[in-house]
Amino acid sequence: MKARVHVMLKNGVLDPQGEAVRHALGSLGFEGVEGVRQGKVIELDLADGTSEDTVKDMCEKLLANTVIESYSIELS
Repeated sequence: MKARVHVMLKNGVLDPQGEAVRHALGSLGFEGVEGVRQGKVIELDLADGTSEDTVKDMCEKLLANTVIESYSIELS
């Protein structure tokens, strides 16, 4: 079983990496990009039967800083 965890900064949290990407895109001639939010994707290979609650615990304890980041989980 696989899990994909998407981690993003919460709205209202300054995203300096996203701003740097937005600026770089403008410098390369890509107009019309008004904002960029950068996040991360974590893919986990899990033993069959691993519950979504277990993955949620992983996120809460290690994979995401829940003070400033939100996350979503996809299981397949």
